[in-house]
Amino acid sequence: MSVHTVELKRNIEDDYAYDEAIKTLRTNIQFCGSNIQVIMFTSSLPDEGKSDVSFSLAMSLAQIGKRTLVVDADIRKSVLVTRYNAGHEIKGLSQYLSGQARLEDIVYKTSVDNLSVIFAGPYSPNPAELLEEGLFVQLIEGSRVQYDYIIIDTPPMANLIDGAIVARNCDGAVMVIESGAVSYRLEQKVKEQIENSGCRVLGVVLNKVDIRSESYYGKYGKYGKYGKYGKYGKYDRYGYGYGREKTAGKLDSSAPRDKASD
Repeated sequence: MSVHTVELKRNIEDDYAYDEAIKTLRTNIQFCGSNIQVIMFTSSLPDEGKSDVSFSLAMSLAQIGKRTLVVDADIRKSVLVTRYNAGHEIKGLSQYLSGQARLEDIVYKTSVDNLSVIFAGPYSPNPAELLEEGLFVQLIEGSRVQYDYIIIDTPPMANLIDGAIVARNCDGAVMVIESGAVSYRLEQKVKEQIENSGCRVLGVVLNKVDIRSESYYGKYGKYGKYGKYGKYGKYDRYGYGYGREKTAGKLDSSAPRDKASD
C-alpha cells in the first residue's frame, strides 16, 4: 500500500527493564486471541505515556515478524512525528479524512521491518467529526487485510470524545495509567466510556512506576489490584514530564480473562 519510507530515530538510552516489560505486554496481547487485531491505546490525562508504550509495542510486534500498522489518531496534539524525528514533511490522517490526501499518500513504511505508520497530520479543529467519517471505518477495515495488528494511539479520554469514537472500530482497548497520578473515579469513567462503545477492555498498563521501591511488587503484582488508584494521589500530581527514566515499569495488561478489566 505504501511507497513512502521514514527513518525512525529516537535518542534514548537502552533500558533493559522497559524492553522486557514491552515484551511481556506483547505476549499478553498475543494471548488475548487471534480475533484481537485492532487495538487502541488510551489514557485519562496527557503525558501518561500511552504514545510511547503503543509505539514500542508496535515495534516489538514487528520485530517478531508481525505485519504491524500504527495509526496516530491523536489529531488534536500528536507527538509521534516530533518524537521519532521523521525528518521531512508528512501527510497524515487528518488530511486523508478531510479529502486532502489519498490513503496511499499517508501510509509510511519505516526503517523497522514489518512496521508501517500513519501519522496524525496537521491539527484539525473538528477531529471528532473527522473520525466519525466513513473513511476512517474503511481505513481500519482495509488494514485488517494488510496487517496482523493495527495499533491505534488515541487522545486522552477524560474530557474528549475522540477515543470513544475510535473504540467503535477496535477489537480491544488498553488503558495506560501513570502510577500515582490519576484517581480511581476518573479511571472508572474512562473504562465505562470504552465499554459503552462496544469495545472490550483488554487490560491496563501501569506506567512510570518506580521499580526501585521495595514495596513495588506488593502493590502492583496482581491483576486484582486494578482499581485501587484513588489512594495514590490527586490530579495535581500528574504530569511530572515525559522522561524515559520513569517509564520503565511493570506492565500489567491485556489479560485474556474478563475479570482483568473489573
